[in-house]
Amino acid sequence: MNGTLTYAYAVLRASDAPDAPLPGEVRGVASAPVGVVRAGPLAAAVSAVPEEEFSQEALKVRLEDLAWLEATARAHHLVIETLAARTTVLPLRLATVYLDEPRVARMLREREEPFLALLDRLADHVEWGVKVYAEVPAEAPAVVPVGDTGAPDSGRAYLRRRRQERQARDDTRRAAERAVRLTAELARDLATERVRHRPQQGALARTPGENIANDAYLVPRALAEEFRERMLSAADGLAGVRVEVTGPWAPYSFTGQQEGSGER
Repeated sequence: MNGTLTYAYAVLRASDAPDAPLPGEVRGVASAPVGVVRAGPLAAAVSAVPEEEFSQEALKVRLEDLAWLEATARAHHLVIETLAARTTVLPLRLATVYLDEPRVARMLREREEPFLALLDRLADHVEWGVKVYAEVPAEAPAVVPVGDTGAPDSGRAYLRRRRQERQARDDTRRAAERAVRLTAELARDLATERVRHRPQQGALARTPGENIANDAYLVPRALAEEFRERMLSAADGLAGVRVEVTGPWAPYSFTGQQEGSGER
């Protein structure tokens, strides 16, 4: 297996697609140069990738390799964000692979109407991510202190401290939930759409605190900075609450990304 497949990154209007490959410093997946496939009013950013690494069978293994997955995702998003800086794009899912460029062109022709409708709806809009965190105080070990059993208040003091810790955690979570409601209120006259993602937990939660909300907002590009400032203000005066705002990004959460891995 030593042939190549065609990796697709994003869909855009043919009139907005670059006439030449992206600048040399912008390399795609597998360090490949990025070009364009055109079909009528649409185009797709693509690159050639090795079949031995991106065939349907190979991807079943590769997608379990975290180091490979991270490197591939970085290259995938670099191409999309480079294009998004100049025009409206519809990001495709990670590892969207076709047998060849004619298959990509056929996909564009078959889905021309919904793609054009999406490009119209998302024109001049960007995506912002808004995460709300509760800096919940750590719970003390559930062990009654030993060594001072002669002190009559030692048990009562321990239980009192536990109640205070529990109350502090509850207060912080309530404050974070208030911040979530406030972000939605502050965004109401700026954002055109909102998507609620599952809060990040475990290995995905790489920052301190408990992720209470993980939302994406679609915002007109002209209102982007005002939106960011409003979101950051949502934690003002709320002890133990942090609001993290990321973006602006291409509208990943609003395109109904339907393409998946494997040769098509």
